Formats: sequence, structure tokens, C-alpha cells
Amino acid sequence: MDGFSRRRMLMTGGALGAVGALGAASPALARPLWTWSPSASVAGTGVGVDPEYVWDEEADPVLAAVIDRGEVPAVNALLKQWTRNDQALPGGLPGDLREFMEHARGMPSWADKAALDHGAQFSKTKGIYVGALYGLGSGLMSTAIPRESRAVYYSKGGADMKDRIAKTARLGYDIGDLDAYLPHGSMIVTAVKTRMVHAAVRHLLPQSPAWSQTSGGQKIPISQADIMVTWHSLATFVMRKMKQWGVRVNTADAEAYLHVWQVSAHMLGVSDEYIPATWDAANAQSKQVLDPILAHTPEGEALTEVLLGIVAELDAGLTRPLIGAFSRYTLGGEVGDMIGLAKQPVLERLIATAWPLLVAFREGLIPLPAVPAVLWTLEEALRKFVLLFLSEGRRIAIDIPDVNRPS
Repeated sequence: MDGFSRRRMLMTGGALGAVGALGAASPALARPLWTWSPSASVAGTGVGVDPEYVWDEEADPVLAAVIDRGEVPAVNALLKQWTRNDQALPGGLPGDLREFMEHARGMPSWADKAALDHGAQFSKTKGIYVGALYGLGSGLMSTAIPRESRAVYYSKGGADMKDRIAKTARLGYDIGDLDAYLPHGSMIVTAVKTRMVHAAVRHLLPQSPAWSQTSGGQKIPISQADIMVTWHSLATFVMRKMKQWGVRVNTADAEAYLHVWQVSAHMLGVSDEYIPATWDAANAQSKQVLDPILAHTPEGEALTEVLLGIVAELDAGLTRPLIGAFSRYTLGGEVGDMIGLAKQPVLERLIATAWPLLVAFREGLIPLPAVPAVLWTLEEALRKFVLLFLSEGRRIAIDIPDVNRPS
């Protein structure tokens, strides 16, 4: 039975397969039974198959064929020319790949241009919070997601982890770009290329003995459940933290920000029946798919070191103690321990006490607060970090891999 047929079998028998697979899972890797209802999705309906057993039946066979035909180098060279949403696809692409890409670049019928524009403006207005949470919150949280860490580490990109992490971190920023989905923007291009990379990794990683030995029994990586785990580590986590911090977010802002991420999930190949329709639905799904699976892995700890190194190289004034303290405050001590962040008791207490005051001042809710000077240093450093990271990461090429990480 080929990989595509196996995927079809798992999709049609997903409910039964879930019971058997979960029953055999080790306690450390067990995940709750999928109970989230498709009635809470943007589709409003669905068959309810566990996304753990759903991949990408459109992209996967096409990319597997491109790899097996040895066409990846030529395709990557052609794709470097495709950078804007309104560009025609490059000439010379294999016919099956061109057909897939033309279909994949289409926006969902339910996409709302006004809401996308509103969401982009919101991300810009709240840029310091969104940027800091993407980089020092979501970015570091990803290293506590075992499957994501291992997929990154053992794939081709793992040989250059700085480049691979930078590409992953860019997704959050690209989604929030003011021009993201406009004709002269690039988010459609980024989404389609990322979707193809995911499909390529699904074909390649099962051939890696190192990945297979650490995958916890998963046979095909990057399921739709895995993609939604990453989605929640970005969208749901950021919205939740902004509200916890006291950032002023009205209903229209929150809904527009959610819509940007809903469209982006669809463009990454996620079935509409798994994309939450509301923040309440998103929080409920996040509690089921993200919260229970956070854990330490050697691969995740190695990636944490690389990500912290990227921050240090930006020379934004964020010293290692400040990075660790702010990240532990943002992620919580438990996740901080999982990824190997050193404890900074004094700084952590200062930040926990004074950061909400800084946010309240920035939001116009209180007069200039009396806080330790180090917190003003932190706030300015975060501002520089966001600006520098955006600038440094502006031109990152997304290439389709054709091999796994070299041994």
C-alpha cells in the first residue's frame, strides 16, 4: 500500500484508528481523544475525523513525485522568481506541481478583505507586544513541542538551525504584514511554499532512522493536528497573553486578528473543519491539542540555544539574563524548565511586578509608573529586537528539501 493510499485509509477510518493508536501510546506521549466538534469551525460542519490522522492529500503525492523524479533543484531555482501574490507562476514547472500551486494559491471563499486589513493594522499598532510574543514567547514555546522540534531538527533544515528557526519565526511576522494578502504582498506565496515544504518533509522524514527512533510512534510527520498545535502556539497564545497583560483589545480587533490566522491556516492546507470560528473555540481546541503535549526533548533544548543565540546576535540590548527572565515570565516557569531557560529569580519578580504597569502606561490606562530602570531597558530592548528581527528576516528564501539532515 503506497503512502497516499495509507493516508486515505487513515482518513476514512480515523476514529477507529485513533482509539488503537492512543491505546498503544506511552503515557508521556499520550494525547486526549479528539472531541472538538467541527460545528465550532469556520466550516460549521465536518466528519469529525481526528486531525492526527489527516495530512495533505492534495500536496503530498505531488511533492513526493517531484522529489522522486529528482526535480527539486530545478524547481527551487524557478520558485526563487515567484515572490509576489499577483505574479504568474514561473514557466518550466512540472505540470502536476503547477496544477497544485494554481489551486493552492486561491483564497478561501469566506476570506474577508476588510477583516484582513483590520487584522494587519491591529498587528502593526500592537507591534511591540505581538513581536515580542512571537519571538520570545511562541518561538521559544515551539522548542517545547516535541514533534515540531524533532521535525525541524532531523529535516534538512536542521543542519542550519539558525536559518531554519528564522524561517519558522518569520511566519508570524509575515502573516501580520500590512500587505500580506494584497496583490503586491507575499503571504500567499509564503503559505504555498510552506505547504510544499511540509509535504516534502512528510515524504522524507519517515526515511530518517534518527527521526523514526524519536517520533513516539508517529509514522508520517506534520499532521493537521500538528499544524494546529503550531497555530495555537502563535495565534491563540499571543491573544491570550495580550489580554493577560492588560493590552487593550476590543472585539473588532480580536475578531480581525483571528480572521488573519483563520485564512492563513486554510492557505497552509488545513481543512476548514479544524479551523476555529471564534476565540472561545480556539481556546477550547488549544487546551486539547497544545497544552497536554508540551515537554522537554534534547532536540528542543538544542533549538532553544540556537534561538537565544539569534537574539543575542541582534544586539538589541537583551542580555542573556533579561531574555531568560522575560521568557520565563511570558511562558511560565514550567515551560521555561522544559526548554532549559536558566532561572533568574530577582529579574523574574521585577518583571512580574512591573511589566503590567508598563503595559498599562503604554495603553494609556495609568500615569507614568514608578518602575525599576531595568524594566525601561527591557522595554526599549524589546522594541529594538522586534524592529531588528523584522529587518534581518525580510528576505528569507523558502526552499523545498530533497534530503533529510545529514548524519
